[in-house]
Amino acid sequence: MYQENHLCGLLARHAVLTPDHVFAYRPGLPNVTYQALFDGAEQMAAALVAQGVQPGDRVAVQVDKSIEAIQLYIGTVLAGGVFLPLNTAYTGPEVAYFLGDATPRVVVCDPAREAEIAPLSSARCLTLGGDGTGTLIDLLPVDPGFAAVPRGDDDLAAILYTSGTTGRSKGAMLSHGNLASNSDMLRDYWRFTREDVLIHALPIFHTHGLFVATNVALFAGASTVFLPKFDPDAIIAAMASSTAMMGVPTFYTRLLADDRLTPELAANMRLFISGSAPMLVDTHEQWLARTGHRVLERYGMTETNMSCSNPYDGERRMGTVGFPLPGVELRIMEGGAEVATGEIGVIEVRGPNVFQGYWQMPEKTAEELGADGWFITGDLATRDAEGYVTIVGRAKDLIISGGFNVYPKEIEEVIDDLPGVVESAVIGVPHPDFGEGVVAVVVGDTTAEAVSAALSDRVAKFKQPKRVVVVAELPRNTMGKVQKKALREEYSAVFG
Repeated sequence: MYQENHLCGLLARHAVLTPDHVFAYRPGLPNVTYQALFDGAEQMAAALVAQGVQPGDRVAVQVDKSIEAIQLYIGTVLAGGVFLPLNTAYTGPEVAYFLGDATPRVVVCDPAREAEIAPLSSARCLTLGGDGTGTLIDLLPVDPGFAAVPRGDDDLAAILYTSGTTGRSKGAMLSHGNLASNSDMLRDYWRFTREDVLIHALPIFHTHGLFVATNVALFAGASTVFLPKFDPDAIIAAMASSTAMMGVPTFYTRLLADDRLTPELAANMRLFISGSAPMLVDTHEQWLARTGHRVLERYGMTETNMSCSNPYDGERRMGTVGFPLPGVELRIMEGGAEVATGEIGVIEVRGPNVFQGYWQMPEKTAEELGADGWFITGDLATRDAEGYVTIVGRAKDLIISGGFNVYPKEIEEVIDDLPGVVESAVIGVPHPDFGEGVVAVVVGDTTAEAVSAALSDRVAKFKQPKRVVVVAELPRNTMGKVQKKALREEYSAVFG
């Protein structure tokens, strides 16, 4: 039914070996076993094929987190399709771009948004609600038993859209081999087994929640406490009977604000992992003092999955992302040559985790992914004499707020089109809760309130500036380029 040693087979292995083992504990809802999870995934695959999905076809999905959404992901892979998850915060105009670029065969959205999403493309539009109902569910066959479509390591399994300073979103193409190799390695590196219970409070529309948390749990045959969203009460209730948690720094800062967080509460936990945004050393120190656990911080991105991690055994060095993972090569480059130890340069990585290129963007792919397999991440870093990698910035001014990527150019283009605005610069500065907070510095005859109000229905909430400042002019160098570094320094303390 499944291909051994391929993504489908590895995802489904424990459905065959331990069908009655619980995959998902859901507070207030029935538990979901591995058998039930994959029965539903096979039904999803059959329904997609009945709607015309053929190998290589894209299935675009913008739905709330649910077990059915996980089954839709697995079902797409089983059917030979290419899973395309979209952030649930994306507005209609944003979704329209992704659908126009990816040309999916099927689009699945929340029932409440069907009237808005359906006209955006010629794809068949189906619905799936967070409660597990919708027109997609109505199409499921009564019985499971779908035979997985054979796929090779280089065949695409997913496209995740990322972006850059040009403002145009790029579809990162991830193959079966990319996802399988990374999940298989992380399972072993972080010591996950079927005895683990992972607190899963991450969204499932990006790499962290879907291809790290979900895939690693599935590859290990582990259980999850499957939460629809971050909920401090639910996480604290789950901690005593769980063994691991993956989260973004915001999870940790908000849990630290709760008096119930104690060493006794965390006594059964063996591992706390943080990623998607830099964790402040102060947060690391507070977590260690409050729980007795040292957070394991790692580094990855959409195009590479995970590339670095602090060690499971050995020193987890605060403020660093540890070492390149097994099988992943990493170098730090400047001017075509590797920099000396301790010097700053751009991270480049190579390995089976590195994506296949950008969807329908061969020139952009060639710029960032060399024929020799090295991918230029655009992230600036140093590496010390012991090999620990420290991220010091991003060459492309990417902002990571609450674990989500925010691309300044995209927001600037919207602001610059507003009445009275002459120009704008969007930057990220330290934020005690979100890691980085978005700040918009605007020149023109307008007000901060007017800019904020105009953005409220034009871009997703996580992209909206948490502070808007109206100024007379932006700082520039002698060549006329806006100096964002100066702006970051000027507003570095705006959030305290």
